[in-house]
Amino acid sequence: MLTKISIVIPVRDEESALAELFAGIEQQQFPLDEIVIVDGGSTDQTFKLLEERAAFDSRLKVVSTMGATPGKGRNIGIEAARNEWIALTDAGIILEPDWLQVLVEKLGENPNIGIIYGDYAPVISSYFEKIAALSYVGPKQMGRIRGPFIASSLLSKTAWRKIGGFPDWRAAEDLSFMEALDAAGIASATAPKARVHWKLRPDLGSTIRKFVLYSKHNIWAGRQWDWHYGILRQYVLILPFVVLGFFHSWFWFLTIPIWTLLRAAKRIVLHRQEFGLTPLVNLPVLFGVAGLIICIDLATFIGWAQAYLERRHDRVKTAPIEK
Repeated sequence: MLTKISIVIPVRDEESALAELFAGIEQQQFPLDEIVIVDGGSTDQTFKLLEERAAFDSRLKVVSTMGATPGKGRNIGIEAARNEWIALTDAGIILEPDWLQVLVEKLGENPNIGIIYGDYAPVISSYFEKIAALSYVGPKQMGRIRGPFIASSLLSKTAWRKIGGFPDWRAAEDLSFMEALDAAGIASATAPKARVHWKLRPDLGSTIRKFVLYSKHNIWAGRQWDWHYGILRQYVLILPFVVLGFFHSWFWFLTIPIWTLLRAAKRIVLHRQEFGLTPLVNLPVLFGVAGLIICIDLATFIGWAQAYLERRHDRVKTAPIEK
């Protein structure tokens, strides 16, 4: 029976999230042997609070490195961890008490796997968080996880070494890492009952800023094929109707709100297991989802433009890992 697990968490400017993070760690039914937190250059009180806690918690190891991306932070933390099996999560994530226990039990069923993915669910405590969950969070799947989520996973250090670790990117490093595991033939498993809760951005401004950032870094990571091109196709399809609106009849402009509402309705239908279909007739929710989807599209195009204007050349570097 596996008895020792390290948890690795990259942080930056997360002073307000630390209390909840440690509360979740302390409540775990499967006790953690080691807690490794990598501070990527916080400008608030994050590092100071971590040092204060480390003074009375012998399990806590705090590593500071300036300007570390989440990918580099995870690599540094995993390298510093003393155990073979590494639990991964992030600040801003709420851990259910049996999260680690369920992941460990899944590992006991097949010790030859390299990574186990738990599930996640959005925290919804406001109108905006509800429309955000409907707009961009993966839909709930009965008996399955919503999708691989690195902040709810248990990883073998051997598997991590085999593929050279996480790319040193600000965004999409988790997707690329998980794809590399699959490409290397490393076996994975899922544990739908191992659940964490993901705190979404609480308002429109912070959501737009986050998607601009993600968009830019996904372009630098060369991943426009799995996000940007899909959104671009949507607008290419509607463009002929806009042209007809200008040169034939204003009637054609009506296709724009219809198209937007149909996109929102599709998202709501996909989330029917979690929210039912009542949001389809709840006009504030329906129009809120439609509006947020358009805002996210706009943020995506802004980030896309910024990526090419800034022309970052070191976008594909990977943090070194000792073999």
